[in-house]
Amino acid sequence: MNTTKVVAISGASGAGKTSVVKQLSAAFNCPTLFFDDHTQNNTYPKEMKTWLENGANVSDIKTPKLVESLRKLKSQSNSKYIFVEEPFGKQRDSISSLVDYVVLLDLPLEICLARIIKRNIANYINQSDRSIDSISSYLDKYEDHLRDVYFEAVDQVRQNCDFLITKVSSIEVTAKSISNWLKVMQTDNEIII
Repeated sequence: MNTTKVVAISGASGAGKTSVVKQLSAAFNCPTLFFDDHTQNNTYPKEMKTWLENGANVSDIKTPKLVESLRKLKSQSNSKYIFVEEPFGKQRDSISSLVDYVVLLDLPLEICLARIIKRNIANYINQSDRSIDSISSYLDKYEDHLRDVYFEAVDQVRQNCDFLITKVSSIEVTAKSISNWLKVMQTDNEIII
């Protein structure tokens, strides 16, 4: 019987999901999957603003490659955990049955936005004109609807998460908090058995 637990690290873009997953993977010597590695051209609805106005059903966000990879990894793993960067926690129908725990990095959206801007600057440091255009375009979308998209998605995850982190801390401190929580969860499960 496979006892591997899948831990989804969720949150808005810029919350630190990828970095936290990498830290946890190193701490527990466990495999990982990253949401962005499994997206395709049709992953997101074409018009996110319309999607938001129509109820923001996160199951409309499709990642069959992620679901397939997670199923395969879970069936073959003998690790204690699999850490998955999954922005939407258990909220998407296609992945909900595969996730055991959801950790929500529920940071203020202005912190997330600042991190996104810094990341864009770092990615385009040698292409300053493109960087400014890219950031400006993103900020226009953010002001128009993306902030509300992030807010809605995080709110949905918040209602069904197992561990909530709201404090802005370093990646190391955040990962340590999650590690400690997982150790408590493991101890509690051993006592129940």
